[in-house]
Amino acid sequence: MLFQKIENPFYRKKRSLQLNGKLIWLDEPVVMGILNLTPDSFYEGSRYSMEKEILLRSEEILVSGGLIIDIGAVSTRPGAAEVSEETEMARLLPAVKAIRNHFPEAILSVDTFRSGVVSNIYDEIGGFLVNDISGGTMDGAMFETVAKLGLPYILMHMQGTPQTMQIHPFYVDVVKDILFNLSEKINSLKLMGVNDIIVDPGFGFGKNQRHNYELLNCLDSFRLFELPLLVGVSRKAMIWRLLDSSPTESLNGTTVLNTLALMGGADILRVHDVREAVETIKLVAELKK
Repeated sequence: MLFQKIENPFYRKKRSLQLNGKLIWLDEPVVMGILNLTPDSFYEGSRYSMEKEILLRSEEILVSGGLIIDIGAVSTRPGAAEVSEETEMARLLPAVKAIRNHFPEAILSVDTFRSGVVSNIYDEIGGFLVNDISGGTMDGAMFETVAKLGLPYILMHMQGTPQTMQIHPFYVDVVKDILFNLSEKINSLKLMGVNDIIVDPGFGFGKNQRHNYELLNCLDSFRLFELPLLVGVSRKAMIWRLLDSSPTESLNGTTVLNTLALMGGADILRVHDVREAVETIKLVAELKK
């Protein structure tokens, strides 16, 4: 019964997050814009390093209608080289401080699996969303740190690590297995007092193409958590490999899958192309009327 599909559309989903004493409302889907500080991100068009480039990208996200700026300093593409915590901090800290200084009202998300990075960034800029690709598996202190600092937490599912996740990923039932895995972690987080949790199925992270499309087709199963749902499929291999193209040529496919994600109940779209995602949300909202 735990994984029975919910047919009643009037479920009680959490519609807000608390950050720095303010509420972030998710009554309608919102866009999270990607800002990569890595030299080896899988999509070349998303890489930024100089402060001017970082600020211009941040402004572009906000002006285009993005609500959240997601900043990452470690590439998590399949087989990516490992990066030390010192290198990650050296990339992250100047960027988040510059963005916070120039756009003080912007909602920031830090893409990291390290609790030490979370603590150090918090000491410098205050509150932000923690976007942890590992769901707490790569740093045993992450849940405790998020609870202590009172930060919203994006709980993503990943099988393995970025270095191993695409080596023959296996599930008995991909949807049920991930639901069970996330449900245990949600319970642990809530017992620690973490109430602002966002769920991310982790498209492409320890899933093959069949797994990814099965997850997307059953996205409404994640309603059972009654928590905000984040979907990140932007320009990923599940699009360009199927179409025999490349990340650069995957905007159209991304828009199609974002549309399906919204129909399946996504609350946050994590994307490279903010304006196009915002337009997709408006069109789907009109359709749902």
